Amino acid sequence: MSKAVRVRDIAQRAGVSVGAVSRALNFRPGLGEETRQRIIAAAQEMGYDFSRLHEEKIKKILFVLHRQHNTSRAMNFYSPVLLAVENACREHNIALSFLALGPTDNVAQQIAKHAPDALLCVGFIEPEIIGVLRKMPLPMVLVDHAIPGLTCVNPDNYQGSRMVTRYLIEQGHRRIAFLASSMAHYSIYQRERGYRQALFDAGILLSPQYEATAPALSDLTTSLEYALDELMALPEPPDALFCYNDAAAMVAINYCQNRGINVPGDLAIAGFDDIDLAAHITPALTTLAVDKEALARTAVEKLLAQSTASETLLPVILKVRASA
Repeated sequence: MSKAVRVRDIAQRAGVSVGAVSRALNFRPGLGEETRQRIIAAAQEMGYDFSRLHEEKIKKILFVLHRQHNTSRAMNFYSPVLLAVENACREHNIALSFLALGPTDNVAQQIAKHAPDALLCVGFIEPEIIGVLRKMPLPMVLVDHAIPGLTCVNPDNYQGSRMVTRYLIEQGHRRIAFLASSMAHYSIYQRERGYRQALFDAGILLSPQYEATAPALSDLTTSLEYALDELMALPEPPDALFCYNDAAAMVAINYCQNRGINVPGDLAIAGFDDIDLAAHITPALTTLAVDKEALARTAVEKLLAQSTASETLLPVILKVRASA
């Protein structure tokens, strides 16, 4: 039986103090990033059991969100999730802090400033950033995102999209378009898969032109309107539109109102997420309701349990309203 690797052994290998090893392994501030990475690499090479770091109760969680989500439209979804995470943390006597990360940030340095015991990463985050996060000796759960080998909690995007697309088909629509932004986002990709499957199940074959992806412009509204221009210019424009989320659906409703397109008479519109505004716009938005509190609570529970890598899918509910 091999001898357990001790902090003192790692310090000797890395040429640093025992205190420096402790700060590196527990991701505490007070070290240069090069030194921190050298210590972690030495610990990994020596076969150090990182699970020993997490035997004590988690006392501080860092809620990580990508900067691209830190906008008024995106926060209509993520703010309720953040508040629900805070409530769950409060019940467990855990402190919560928040960090918005971007691709040009020094990820490890920014996270070290918060000195977290665990990470809750919410929404799309580039693979490069996830790669840095995975190297940290910290428990991590993804929310509204999924990567093989990591613990993830998501709404059932695929089945929800099948549900709303089937509903549109049952209402007599046959030219059902799908409006998306980047397919790099796990949730959007799953929603597009569910949309396609529902069309296939109904024996409806549509041109790929009915799947519109907004171009990568700095202003999301402008890029969505550009995609809508292409859809409505088709020889046979869509008679229904499934938008990848409620914010995009609201852009579509405003687009139609500005151009004299009647919703739902000329074009039925549906979204996904059921943000607070969805029931209060005119016409009120048909959408899939995501239980944001359940999403948050489940994620915190998974983090505290430090469960093995898995994906948990939470059911969504179809909310039929005037837009479709």
